[in-house]
Amino acid sequence: MSFWKKLFGGSEGAATGGEQLGDAESYKGFTIRPRVMMAGSEFQLAGRIEKEIDGELKSYDFVRADRFGSRDDMQAMALSKGRQIIDEQGASLFQQSWPSKPN
Repeated sequence: MSFWKKLFGGSEGAATGGEQLGDAESYKGFTIRPRVMMAGSEFQLAGRIEKEIDGELKSYDFVRADRFGSRDDMQAMALSKGRQIIDEQGASLFQQSWPSKPN
């Protein structure tokens, strides 16, 4: 198992049949989808934000450290976090690039 899959819950998702997306919500032209990600017996806060730009579907996945005992609570918080991300970053969310290493 790779480091990244362990870090972002890939091993738990594989054991439960893979990632599942919850009910979508439209917000300011974006679509927010909670992602069901198990962390042991808890649900970890995760989601996907999507928007069609110039005919191409762009997506941004987010994962937070928050965990919930209830799937419904996690999904409600994922939608709230998605709205917050959209309010803060808007369409520039899809234009992010990693900074280059200094020489």
